[in-house]
Amino acid sequence: MRLSMHRRSFLMTAGKSAAITAVATSLATRLHAADAAVPGTRINHSACKWCYGDIPLEALCVAGKALGLKSIELLMPGDFPTLQSHGLTCAMVANPVGKTASGVPVGTIAKAFNRLDHHDALVAAYEPHLKAAAAAGASNVICFSGNREGLADQQGLENCAIGLQRLLPLAANLGLKLVMELLNSKVDHADYMCDHSAWGVALCKKLDNPHFGLLYDIYHMQIMEGDVIHTIREHHRWFTHYHTGGVPGRNEIDDTQELNYPAIMRAIADTGYSGFVGQEFIPKRPDKLASLKQGLEICSV
Repeated sequence: MRLSMHRRSFLMTAGKSAAITAVATSLATRLHAADAAVPGTRINHSACKWCYGDIPLEALCVAGKALGLKSIELLMPGDFPTLQSHGLTCAMVANPVGKTASGVPVGTIAKAFNRLDHHDALVAAYEPHLKAAAAAGASNVICFSGNREGLADQQGLENCAIGLQRLLPLAANLGLKLVMELLNSKVDHADYMCDHSAWGVALCKKLDNPHFGLLYDIYHMQIMEGDVIHTIREHHRWFTHYHTGGVPGRNEIDDTQELNYPAIMRAIADTGYSGFVGQEFIPKRPDKLASLKQGLEICSV
């Protein structure tokens, strides 16, 4: 007998759900909380979902919770119910993408707030996104400067301030922060404008708004300028969120790379920081969750 479309859809959905549950159960068994949870720490742990793309969100929630995660980030507001069902949050909401009148996608790393002709489309994309993020219980939403493409850094800073000022009153009303990420333009994001902490801090000072801050990505800033611990101590008031990653390569943060993450985490904690540190390294080893476990342990100070 032929199945109706409704019945067929139901069975396919049920099968997929059962498969995810099976994966999650297997991971949870392998990474039992009694053995895997991080020790007492001053760091609130998060991880970026995109680094574990082949692990379903449901399964990553189960395993991550056992490992000591409090957050899985760079997700959209629609993902919050899954996180919340496991007692997790999303410390940094991903960016929306809109299109200008001429069809140019904006809101991406390469094309964002440093150009005036992007602002209308960015505002149109961010306004509903911010409202959805706040309704879901978020605190922080990521944003980007965009690439230089011949634009002077000071002019780009001025333009970013103009565009962001259009959204900050709404962010304030919703109790949210817009957070611009510092990225390297040497290896991963050629020509990106917000590629030095000094530029980002100058933008923060110009806006002088508690609803705007920086995502200080330790991996990216080690590549661009080094002096990580001094920078954190000097400018931590502007840093809303932190990301990790091994240098070079953006892989595991252990002794295969050059950064001293326990010392960096102590410096962050000593500033009184109460936000999240997001693991954003790309696991090189086959057992990605074992690498995540190791990263969380390294950062637990």
